[in-house]
Amino acid sequence: MSTNNPRPTKAQRNASAREKAAQLRASQEAAQKRKSLFVKLGVLVAVIIVIALVVTLIVRNNNAKIEDSGATPQGATAAGGIVVTSADSVAEKTTDQVDVTKLTAPEEPLAAPEPRDLIVAKKGEPINITMYVDANCVHCADFEATYGDQIEKWLANGDVNVEYRNVGYLDGGSPTNFSSRGANALACVADESPAAYMKFVKALWGHYPEGEMKNAELAQMAVDNGASESVSDCIEGDKFRPFVQYATTAGQYDGVKGTPSIFIQGKELALGTDDFPTKVEEAIKANK
Repeated sequence: MSTNNPRPTKAQRNASAREKAAQLRASQEAAQKRKSLFVKLGVLVAVIIVIALVVTLIVRNNNAKIEDSGATPQGATAAGGIVVTSADSVAEKTTDQVDVTKLTAPEEPLAAPEPRDLIVAKKGEPINITMYVDANCVHCADFEATYGDQIEKWLANGDVNVEYRNVGYLDGGSPTNFSSRGANALACVADESPAAYMKFVKALWGHYPEGEMKNAELAQMAVDNGASESVSDCIEGDKFRPFVQYATTAGQYDGVKGTPSIFIQGKELALGTDDFPTKVEEAIKANK
């Protein structure tokens, strides 16, 4: 018994050919998509590697070894502060050199802050306000925005002296150590152009919402606010980073845990509870 297999018709052959062509196109398109995906993934991986290398270089560069000892700027205190005596002047420095290796950590963490060398003005003198502040601190920026003009008025009236202890507490959260670099820039302005210090303070914290700056940008901001061109070499060269490291370490050893921390005539202001202008006015009145 034989079985006859009818030959496919022309229409069937054409349909089969079209089906095979469609399958081939689909296969080619899938292969092309896979190839395109692999190319994109390869580019993405390469970009990630480049970014990682750049970040590593930046971090390594900014975490370069800071000397243990170094010079101090005009207005410097033995605690690492800068004393401002008027809206356009700083005090004579009381120390020429600092050395972080000479600082001693307490045997036990302090229950309450005990800042060293707090200045308490004598009767009849301008009262002292000591402020621990960080260039990368949002609450410090808010404090400056709220009270900066009032502080300048007290300074202009001869009612207060203000000691800025600019610390690098928040360097751990910055790949560029902006806290310490900002503090170094402040020290450079105090040293090179003390008359511009308070203007630079306002500009620096006023810039906070726009993010961190490079040293060149800090230098330009300083010049734009009245500092001499020579401040650029000081800022770019990290001249006072040992001074900043000293102030930071001393503050940590002394139990000052956060910024801003404010002390009026040696007494800590309870932020969030005490009214800053009221406490200062009371101290001014009591010291007359």
